Amino acid sequence: MNGLTKKLIAECIGTFTLVAGGCGTALFGHVGFLGVSIAFGLTVVAMAYGLGHISGAHLNPAVSFGCFVNGRMSAKDMFSYWGAQIVGAIIAAGVLAIICKSCGMDLGTFAANGYGDFFSDADKANGYLDCGMGGAFLTEAVLTFLFLMVILGATDKKGAGINAGLAIGLTLVLIHLISIPLTNTSVNPARSISQAIFSDNGLALTQLPLFIVAPLVGAGCAGLCYKVFQKDEEK
Repeated sequence: MNGLTKKLIAECIGTFTLVAGGCGTALFGHVGFLGVSIAFGLTVVAMAYGLGHISGAHLNPAVSFGCFVNGRMSAKDMFSYWGAQIVGAIIAAGVLAIICKSCGMDLGTFAANGYGDFFSDADKANGYLDCGMGGAFLTEAVLTFLFLMVILGATDKKGAGINAGLAIGLTLVLIHLISIPLTNTSVNPARSISQAIFSDNGLALTQLPLFIVAPLVGAGCAGLCYKVFQKDEEK
């Protein structure tokens, strides 16, 4: 098995774990926004230490795109990572959907991302906000930017070293605490694609493009921004 194949398998497994752990907690856990936020962070920490030495544990097309823009990976590898991440996420979503059906649960919104009218009155009564499209795009782009700045900095040769996985996971917890009420938190196109496919909410697929484009925009800006820091360090 060649090196790239190992990396792709690791990315598939890691993204599967992220979606199964985070979205599974949202669907079955009854732990509120705080619990779901912690679940997403924990999955990233676990996969960073479990698989990071194999593939870097991107688990997210936006992370791979930010690394590409920053010059840390080739376009060929990035697209390969995207494929593995999306496949892993969709498999995880399929497993969650089967479990939902076996429990007699309606899929409903599933754990899909959305904004505005995507959330019902019942959702809004449980803490979701009526965020417009512009606000949702800004939320996802800015938070993905911040996420990538932490990732690029923590994994830099002068960065956090062995503590990088913890720093990244805790940042993802913070991101979810901020944005679950606004968009159900994406910052990850693979996670969004997988949930939209199985959601019974008619707006899930309609609104999906925002949750693909906004994280990529934020990640690309972070990749460029961190290049400036790297150049300053080289002087």
